[in-house]
Amino acid sequence: MAFKHISIAQTLELLDKEDVVIADIRDPNSYQAGRIPGSEALSNGNIAQFMMEKEFDQPIIIVCYHGMSSQGAASYLVEQGFEDVYSMDGGFTAWEASYSEKVER
Repeated sequence: MAFKHISIAQTLELLDKEDVVIADIRDPNSYQAGRIPGSEALSNGNIAQFMMEKEFDQPIIIVCYHGMSSQGAASYLVEQGFEDVYSMDGGFTAWEASYSEKVER
């Protein structure tokens, strides 16, 4: 099983409907400067704790800058047994460009 790609519009829909986890893997300064509301910062330093706290069937959307690095992180979570993992295409850059009113600062 592999991770799935998700658009920013689909991410917005899921945020309104499900108990979805948004895991932001950008650097701490970028995360503090602006993020998707309700997202969690995810790094090598806290990934073990993150994985212990999440359910394997819970939807997890990985967000990076442009939708590239998130693919590797999403693959890693799938390898660890998570079943519903997405990489958000376009990353936070696309989210901010389309949904600037939905950026938490």
